[in-house]
Amino acid sequence: MPEGDGTFEWNATTMIVVNLHAGKTVGTGYSYVDASAAHLINDTLKATVVGSNALDIDHIGQRLLRQVRNSGRSGIAACAISAIDLALWDLKARLLNTSLCQLLGQVRDLVPIYGSGGFTTYSDDVLCQQFSRWVHDNGCRFVKMKIGAEPERDPHRILAARSTIGDAELFIDANGAFKPAQSVRFAEAIRQYDVRWFEEPVSSDDEAGLRFVRQSIPPSMEVAAGEYVFTLDDARRLLSAGAVDILQADATRCGGITGFLRIAALAETYHIDISCHCGPCAHLDVACALPGLRHIEWFHDHVRIEEILFDGAPKPEDGAIKPDLSRPGNGLQFKARDAEKYRI
Repeated sequence: MPEGDGTFEWNATTMIVVNLHAGKTVGTGYSYVDASAAHLINDTLKATVVGSNALDIDHIGQRLLRQVRNSGRSGIAACAISAIDLALWDLKARLLNTSLCQLLGQVRDLVPIYGSGGFTTYSDDVLCQQFSRWVHDNGCRFVKMKIGAEPERDPHRILAARSTIGDAELFIDANGAFKPAQSVRFAEAIRQYDVRWFEEPVSSDDEAGLRFVRQSIPPSMEVAAGEYVFTLDDARRLLSAGAVDILQADATRCGGITGFLRIAALAETYHIDISCHCGPCAHLDVACALPGLRHIEWFHDHVRIEEILFDGAPKPEDGAIKPDLSRPGNGLQFKARDAEKYRI
């Protein structure tokens, strides 16, 4: 059904997929981005990658960044490079015949997830059914809902969600729909519902506004942002401004595994935890290699897509997912035949 949040509505999601071949070995990466990213890869970036040393990921990455210098490193270019980087890391692990999380340096066996959906286009019944399934069937200890399209209805929706999930933690995400003072008033209005996470109450471009909200809302409620971090400098600006309690990052946008690791290291220097935004299959291995990571977003859209298109997609158990160490690389196999009917 149609979906929406505080600032946008959609009825389709586009994935681009990169397959890198080294002899008979194939590495796969992907990003959720406009189809034009695939044209950028084929027409501009592919020639930089083909013929390179498959193990020399940093060198390839630097050359890719030079290729998009005049086009801009953020947005579509960043997502295209992210998909290539994810494929490179998968390929490297497969060539070395090891799982990707072990190659990265595994520090945990499994990663907590939080159920994410609760779209503003949902009726209360659909919202509660979704949350009940995540908490009671999948064991999620955290769930997140969208707010902001109709702020006057949101307290009622939040109450319905709280009544459904019991003791599980409730997160809300405005996708930048509010102004700073409005965000603070809203946080006060829902104080009794014990919301623990307020994501993007204002635009993530407004570091000062995020900092104001963070300093003004109840101390039990954390401010989160970072899903639109495309570069290390984007993350630095949020962190140096004191804008967030927890930093989000998305490996399908921020430069793949390479970019995610650098952002996580930067967050550690600020003593800020990090959380994986969406794309659970893309994040599972790197999440297992980071001690300062909270959880992975179990995003409704991407979970459905990845279950359809990838053999080896993880299944939640007791509110967590874990890698299959018996499978090399990221453990995924792109189901090209099943995907063909969705090609655009």
